[in-house]
Amino acid sequence: MSMTAATEHTVDAQTLAQSREFCRALTKREARNFYYGLKLLPEPKRGAMYALYGYMRLVDDIADDDAQRRTLAQRRADLDQWEAATRQAIAAAAGRGELPAGNPVWPAFADMVRTYGVPAKVFDDMIAGQRQDLEPVAIPDFAALHEYCYRVASVVGVASLYVFGFDGGAETLKLGVDRGIAFQLTNILRDLREDAAPPRLRCYLPADELARFGVTANALAGGQAEPGFLELMKFQVRRAGEFYERSASLESHIQADARPTLSAMTAIYRGILEKIAAQPQAVLHGRVRLSKWAKLRIGWRAMRG
Repeated sequence: MSMTAATEHTVDAQTLAQSREFCRALTKREARNFYYGLKLLPEPKRGAMYALYGYMRLVDDIADDDAQRRTLAQRRADLDQWEAATRQAIAAAAGRGELPAGNPVWPAFADMVRTYGVPAKVFDDMIAGQRQDLEPVAIPDFAALHEYCYRVASVVGVASLYVFGFDGGAETLKLGVDRGIAFQLTNILRDLREDAAPPRLRCYLPADELARFGVTANALAGGQAEPGFLELMKFQVRRAGEFYERSASLESHIQADARPTLSAMTAIYRGILEKIAAQPQAVLHGRVRLSKWAKLRIGWRAMRG
């Protein structure tokens, strides 16, 4: 039985439609890079991806909470409640019990989980990543950074593969993990100063690599380029590029109707990385972005390809 049919026994069609629209609007407002890529995906996969992003955005907001200034104890409690609601929604997707109340994301989320068989472990790992973000972050080495990137980004890539449809089993899932690492490493470089500065006080670059190049988190937070900054950035950009190369065959293993979306999203993120490589100091003064027109050109090329 499809999830749509199963959901509509307990959730009326209007409620499910409203949940899907909530997720679409949230994605458009909060994740322009994802939104431009997902516009290329046909329904119902597009709606499922909006639900995945909506879920991801909401749990990420619990950990960040820059606007509401909730205490650490409050955010921990909120994340515990979200974890319990996630498990309830996954159980409901399998026909065991009712959907959780209190947030419009749950009907569309459950629909996505059941229709595409996304494993529950994906969401367990995602929440574990958000727990890491509850307090100021210090990453000792790349092994720790890789684990963090897996939890906050690669799990999204793995979940996306289930929605897209893929062949190749575990080998393809590994490619999805590597692509997620590439995306998150790009994000970390893009948001370097914003993350390091108050109130976040998070530096995701490995401490041993900062020390090797003579760069401090305090300098990054203050927008200061210490003598080793450019060499540090070259090193980080090169490593991110290697993860894009390692996952280069991923598109050939997903269903054809999803390839333009993945190609466009990858081109957007690689475009950001290329801009950072060209002007590393730009990350100390603001967020590096691609223009709307650049994203539209990427989307057009992806569709033609």
